[in-house]
Amino acid sequence: MSKSPSFKHFSVTLALIVSVVITLTTYVLRGLGILGFMPGIVILLLITISVFIAIVYGISVRRRF
Repeated sequence: MSKSPSFKHFSVTLALIVSVVITLTTYVLRGLGILGFMPGIVILLLITISVFIAIVYGISVRRRF
């Protein structure tokens, strides 16, 4: 028995939401000075990870099988 399409994409969707929330939270806290000690490369890495997961999500949603 195969799983429903929405269940197959649940893990990718969850990863996308979590990565975007962590990225935005880190970005805002760094901007407010709370995480001012954090280097800018960390923000760039988080943004890159979020974009990569978004691309994977877009590909997985468009697959028909």
